[in-house]
Amino acid sequence: MIIHPTTSVLFVVDDDDSSLQPFLSYLQDIAHLKLTVEPQMVKDLGPYDVVVTENTAAFAGDNDQLTKFVHGGGGWLGLVKLSDKPLPQLFGAQPHPLGPEAELRVLFKNKDHPLATRLPEAIYLKGCHQPLDKASEDTETVLYADWHYQHSPVLVRRTAGEGHVACTTLQAYDDPAFQQILYRLLRLLAGYFETRRTYGVGLLGYAQSVGQPHGLGIEATPGLILRAACDLDKERLRQAQEDFSEVKIYDSADGLAKDPEVDIVIVATPPNTHADLSLQMMAAGKHVVCEKPLALNSKQTAAMVEMAEKQGVHLSCHQNRRWDVDYLAIKQALTDGLIGDLFYLETFVGGFNHPCGYWHSHDAVSGGTTYDWGAHYLDWVVSLMPGQVSTVVSTRHNRVWHDVTNADQERIQIRFAGGLEAEFIHSDIAAVRKPKWYLLGTKGAIVGHWRDVTSYETDPIVYFHEHDIPATEMVPDLTLYHRHHSG
Repeated sequence: MIIHPTTSVLFVVDDDDSSLQPFLSYLQDIAHLKLTVEPQMVKDLGPYDVVVTENTAAFAGDNDQLTKFVHGGGGWLGLVKLSDKPLPQLFGAQPHPLGPEAELRVLFKNKDHPLATRLPEAIYLKGCHQPLDKASEDTETVLYADWHYQHSPVLVRRTAGEGHVACTTLQAYDDPAFQQILYRLLRLLAGYFETRRTYGVGLLGYAQSVGQPHGLGIEATPGLILRAACDLDKERLRQAQEDFSEVKIYDSADGLAKDPEVDIVIVATPPNTHADLSLQMMAAGKHVVCEKPLALNSKQTAAMVEMAEKQGVHLSCHQNRRWDVDYLAIKQALTDGLIGDLFYLETFVGGFNHPCGYWHSHDAVSGGTTYDWGAHYLDWVVSLMPGQVSTVVSTRHNRVWHDVTNADQERIQIRFAGGLEAEFIHSDIAAVRKPKWYLLGTKGAIVGHWRDVTSYETDPIVYFHEHDIPATEMVPDLTLYHRHHSG
């Protein structure tokens, strides 16, 4: 893990206001942030790097304490909560009267702003339109909303003494992109200005399914450059050089670990090698992004985390299915409360086909079905279900496919705090598939049915070729059910 300096943030918010809770929950998962939430301003601001006030207008007439804090090097973020009352002059901006509620198209004034790195050009946020009128020449517009063909400032910042202030009228605290912007803003207000640099990336493992996609992703990401590829297979190394002509190649992990131009290593080898190779790369001072699963047991993952902390490097697991459209749609539906409180969830993957002949079908290498598809589905489950896991029960069957060492079917039942339930089934002996998704909430339900899609390619000799697209790669048909008030 990259060791960031601890940043202490004080939130002064109303006890009865829940609108800020999604943002607070997001920040609480960031290890180097120390959060304190108080209903009123505290007497001593010495322990804090940044103060966030929700009812910022309340400090317009009496802000000597905060002004002194900012001029001494502190940061102050003012959240203008549906109010057109005057703000403290320190912010260098004043709110206009509240406008209508709308979906706002919000953009960075400077697309190269450090807060904008790797974020979309525009984000769409719900809330009331309320521009900020800049009252000082040194007030910087960070975000603006497109409104009637005008650029309306909605997040501004300025330097005051040795410190920094910012304020915003945006209210979409549950939006992931806005949460990320506000987190970066807190670091900026604390005095941590991100230095732009380019990181060299090495690919450890160049299988067809991951090598080129990772390389293309690296090339498309500002701040990253593909430096090297490593594999035991000479044909794969030849393919890597064909795909990326300037890449250096290594036939051993030792060579990659010693390359001074490689800062980050993506470990894309079979799962039973993840722990040892990640440990080797981190011991050499490399940041590591490891393909799922991170490792095959908790002893290995504990050693990996310990090494990352010891070396002060980043360690993370590449969970690419977190960007699947159906999962994101379900997550948004739950965030919006469309089915009420989720209390039961089922997921399923499989069919009745002979397992593949690759390492995926052998548990000594893959870890078994739970570590293969299960790594994605269980990641979805714990993300969607609120609360801590309290009980896990697993049942496995070996009844048909005796030439592989994976189970034919595995069912994992999870009980969460408060009695919430979830279930994951991976079956290679399911003649009839269950839905991919089945969620029950206190106000409705969501069901996601698999889609079987065949594509056709014309051929002048045999008329056409047909190709079956794996159902796992197709977005399922999602249906949301909501109980009508009439019953």
